[in-house]
Amino acid sequence: MLKANLKKSGYACVPYQHDKFSIDVKDMWISSRNIKYIYFVTATFSDECKPYFPFSANHYLLAKFDDETKFVKDAAKFTNSKPTLIFTIDSELFERDLASQQKFISTYYLEYNDSEALSDIAKTIVKKDKIRKAGFAHLSLFSHDKPKFIFPHSEKIVVFEVSDERSPQSINQYCQKIRKDISHKGVIMNSFVSLSLLEKLK
Repeated sequence: MLKANLKKSGYACVPYQHDKFSIDVKDMWISSRNIKYIYFVTATFSDECKPYFPFSANHYLLAKFDDETKFVKDAAKFTNSKPTLIFTIDSELFERDLASQQKFISTYYLEYNDSEALSDIAKTIVKKDKIRKAGFAHLSLFSHDKPKFIFPHSEKIVVFEVSDERSPQSINQYCQKIRKDISHKGVIMNSFVSLSLLEKLK
């Protein structure tokens, strides 16, 4: 009998501040076999989420990791005063090869996530031809400073990887259209943070 694969992949976003800390994190990740890729990204937080992340940065190092357990063992090395966001994929919906380059990662949060709502989301997303990968995730924060307000929906995150040659603004509109399509089914999926992939570092 095959054992279930307990490894969980995901994404880490460390604030990029053009200092030794940021360079050391980048170098550590470049040399890590657990890191699939690294991008320099710009982040746009939704207005609803900004009160929970008042010290959020505009620029981040984004890393895609293969094994969360291995990744968080080095948490002390990528923890700073500004929060690092870790999105761990609990349930992967699908992954497919697309000709277009990956340009964007869009994340959302659900206020409730019963099985019917998750099914409606999955059925809608899989029909969208520019979504390279999608999954349900949870959010963890690593920071030396404790946040004033705790984000209440960290266990109910939806993540899309988008491959599209258009501008970040056009891709964001595409993602918002998907969000509206899902809301028409009675499922409220709120925007969390959008990541525009600027430069591939690994």
